[in-house]
Amino acid sequence: MSDFQPGGGRGGAVKRFFLDLDARINDGAYRLAGWIGRAFGRIADLSDRVQVYGWKRVACEFGSEGMTLGSLGMIVLLMLAIPAFRETSEDWRKKSELSVVFQDRYGNEVGRRGIRHNDSVPLDDFPDHLIKAVLATEDRRFFEHYGIDLVGTLRAVAANARARGVVQGGSTITQQLAKNLFLTNERSFERKIKEAFLALWLEARASKKEILKTYLDRAYMGGGAFGAEAAAEYYFGKSVRDVTLAEAAMLAGLFKAPTRFAPHANLPAARGRANTVLDNLVEAGFMTEGQVFGARRNPATPVDRKDEVVPNYYLDYAFEDIKRLVAATPTLTDRVLTVRTGLDLSVQRQAELAVEQTLRQYGTEYGASQAALVLMDTDGTVRAIVGGRDYGASQFNRATEAMRQPGSSFKPIVYGTALREGLITSRSVVVDRPICLGNWCPQNYGRSFSGSTTVFSALVRSINSIPVILTQQMGRGDSRLGRQKIIQAAREMGITRPLTDSAPLPIGAAEVTLVELTNAYATFASGGRSVSAHAAVEIKNSQGDVIWRGDRDMVRRQVFTPQVAADMNAMLVGVVESGTGRRAAVEGVQVGGKTGTTNSYRDALFVGFSGQFVAGIWYGNDDYSETNRMTGGSLPAMTFSRVMTAAHQGLEPRPVFGQPERARPATAAPNSAPLPQAGISERPQVLSRRSLQVLTRIDRLLRDAQEAPTRPGPLSSAEPASTVLR
Repeated sequence: MSDFQPGGGRGGAVKRFFLDLDARINDGAYRLAGWIGRAFGRIADLSDRVQVYGWKRVACEFGSEGMTLGSLGMIVLLMLAIPAFRETSEDWRKKSELSVVFQDRYGNEVGRRGIRHNDSVPLDDFPDHLIKAVLATEDRRFFEHYGIDLVGTLRAVAANARARGVVQGGSTITQQLAKNLFLTNERSFERKIKEAFLALWLEARASKKEILKTYLDRAYMGGGAFGAEAAAEYYFGKSVRDVTLAEAAMLAGLFKAPTRFAPHANLPAARGRANTVLDNLVEAGFMTEGQVFGARRNPATPVDRKDEVVPNYYLDYAFEDIKRLVAATPTLTDRVLTVRTGLDLSVQRQAELAVEQTLRQYGTEYGASQAALVLMDTDGTVRAIVGGRDYGASQFNRATEAMRQPGSSFKPIVYGTALREGLITSRSVVVDRPICLGNWCPQNYGRSFSGSTTVFSALVRSINSIPVILTQQMGRGDSRLGRQKIIQAAREMGITRPLTDSAPLPIGAAEVTLVELTNAYATFASGGRSVSAHAAVEIKNSQGDVIWRGDRDMVRRQVFTPQVAADMNAMLVGVVESGTGRRAAVEGVQVGGKTGTTNSYRDALFVGFSGQFVAGIWYGNDDYSETNRMTGGSLPAMTFSRVMTAAHQGLEPRPVFGQPERARPATAAPNSAPLPQAGISERPQVLSRRSLQVLTRIDRLLRDAQEAPTRPGPLSSAEPASTVLR
């Protein structure tokens, strides 16, 4: 008989527990619903009593929406303000900029960059007409606004709309100072937002006079001069205390466009700008027309600096190089420095002249308007930089900042990586054949493939398929792994900017700067040791003590074994002697290098070296437009030859690393030959298989003729049989 009792035992207890829990939940839900209903009823009754109609309802609706949107706007503004206020972690009053005096390689002063620290002029000593000229031009309501001038901004917008262009700026002096102290010159909406918040922050922490004085001391005013005092000395040879109204107007016109209106570079433009400043003085009510009449009739005349050749592109690069070095070296705490650079003024002038004359003579024919050049020692010390045709027209340094595809001039990095991996030697035989990576199939220049060829010949002839095949083999069938090895090698060779990992990378599709590409070639020229391009040779502090030396403090590593470097150099010398770079040959000096030409002939490069120097040259257009079939073997190779010839003047030539010294016959300078006509493609100077067979047969016939007994005839027995072939 079963002992189970309904509702009893352990099972019954569990059932009673869940029944009780269900009852409690139902009761709680019922009570909560009742409470919510009663609360809603009370709210509805209250709403009925306070409900408004007509215009009051519209006002309430707009007020409610305004509060909602305003709250969201405040949250957004706070989110935008946080990044700006992070820039103020360091006390801006104590923030000390670098002041650098630059010397050439022989110790002669060639220029200055940065803020001067030892010649600050009190604001009360500034001429009243200079202060008024600056305020009338830059910020008329400076003493009335709180960092952001809405009235001035609206006035600038209206003036620009009437002129259908930018004729007035809306930034206040405080905003400009905030940009100079904390931000960059990047043109972006984010920077303008940060600038506005930082202007408010500055106004809350500094007096108007302190802001104005800092602005006058730190603004860049062209010619390497920072601040009104340095500019007055540079342009007029006097202290800012003594400038006339005409000179003050010219100085005040420099704050917004210091290079375009620099009087030593473009005096007519500077005088036109000064006249605009005088108009502003009258329009703002700071002076009358009678007071400025004398300055209009007798405009300022700057100190004549026509005979001064200032290597501004080089100095800009050197200043950025010093700033990077100081930031990376905690022991360099002094802010007033004297830097001896590797600059060779004679070679610098020859490089600038070579670029300008080449563009004048051939630029129109080839459709090229700009060029860039870097020349350095094999240890990375930069001797000359040409960042463009005219620094006054454009301060953008195309040698150090422009990102361009290197084309075939990137291939030596691929071959060097393959040699380092032990995949090939310079004598290895590879097969030039079609290869496709996805939908991309590289084509050779002649749209044909050569079959079996040596690695040496593949580089000399600049075959496109071979680097892609080698990349795939380095990755053991995975091209991505092969490209990662190439990118790593390029980084070790001095290319620090990110390289885009794409299928065409091995044939030069990733963009690089010219100085970094030249730096990479210096690794081969120096026997496989890493090189870091640098301007500074020696740095002294304000007491004159040497605190840094390149030969002592720079670290170099072995990237390639000496044998790999020697093998690469042999191939690169072959490019100049029998390949696409023949016009780069330098009489009496052994050189090697590689040409580079990008798609649609947009860029043409030649990068090469001797036993003493490394140089890179680029020709093209700023707008990335196509040239007229210009190749790296034309203008770039020609310029390389000319500049390297100048650099080796008075020096005993040394052979390229790992190469036997070879006597070169005395021949006419390579540049005496005419350049190939624009529009005619430069063909690789290599023999086809059929031509090689014909020449071999001719050589055999000549040998047979020399061994045969001499017979009487029109030719003398002493005359070589080859004379008949001429």
